[in-house]
Amino acid sequence: MELDMAADELKAALNRLRRAQGQLAGVIKMIEDGRDCEDVVTQLAAVSRALDRAGFAIIATGLQHCLTEETQQAGDRERLRARLEKLFLSLA
Repeated sequence: MELDMAADELKAALNRLRRAQGQLAGVIKMIEDGRDCEDVVTQLAAVSRALDRAGFAIIATGLQHCLTEETQQAGDRERLRARLEKLFLSLA
């Protein structure tokens, strides 16, 4: 499934991904510096949440686009629903 989405609709997701990228770099540095395990895990959990939220935002945007296309046939809608459900579950 191709999710053609405008850049402005994905801006929040891209910002989350950039933030997660920075957080992940921080986690790597923390490990390299021998920081406390609890601090590392806390920051790693924050990275994971940021990635999950970005993924859900991307899927939700794609879902919105797919549902607004009036040209979808009944069979196509069912296949689309199954693929979107698989995407959601892949983030669970």
